[in-house]
Amino acid sequence: MNNSNPMNWQAFKSTLLLNPDKVLQFQFAEGQFVDASYHITEIKQAPIVSVDCGGVMNSWTEIIMQLWEPSVSETNRAMKVSKAISIIDRVEKSLPLNPLGVVKIEFGNSKFDTRQMYPSEFISEGDCFTVKLAADYTQCKAITRGGSCGTTPSGEECCTPAANTVTSAKQTLELEPIGAESQSCTPGGGCC
Repeated sequence: MNNSNPMNWQAFKSTLLLNPDKVLQFQFAEGQFVDASYHITEIKQAPIVSVDCGGVMNSWTEIIMQLWEPSVSETNRAMKVSKAISIIDRVEKSLPLNPLGVVKIEFGNSKFDTRQMYPSEFISEGDCFTVKLAADYTQCKAITRGGSCGTTPSGEECCTPAANTVTSAKQTLELEPIGAESQSCTPGGGCC
């Protein structure tokens, strides 16, 4: 999977359900992992409605799982996938989550600015299940639809209003994530 085809909530949860006994870790940059003592602090459902520069209305839902690292490490081993699933089940008893919502993981610490990232790859090795995260990014939906962005040689502005339509947001540009200076967790370093 890649950023041009973000994972939906149903696929994300189904993947977790296939690995309940594994230790769940998150890799937020190359060789850098969320500290093993992380908490899943909340799961948010955000319906997004926007109008882009071409006048086209766009609508989608995001499911955002927030991770938090305590200032003092509480454990040497990350939670199991089954614990994450129990938190998800608790959330879904109160808040039915849109199965087609785009999944994002929200994380930051003292050396990595808080941001929302996409699950981009799952790695199952031994008793570890790692969710690799990829950076979110901005885009021009007019270009995504085949239009242009800027001013034409004759001075006309781009992004002229289109027919009153609703489209799904679809990312097409991939950015390289920028990592923090040091890592919190390394393979073989107690996280897994």
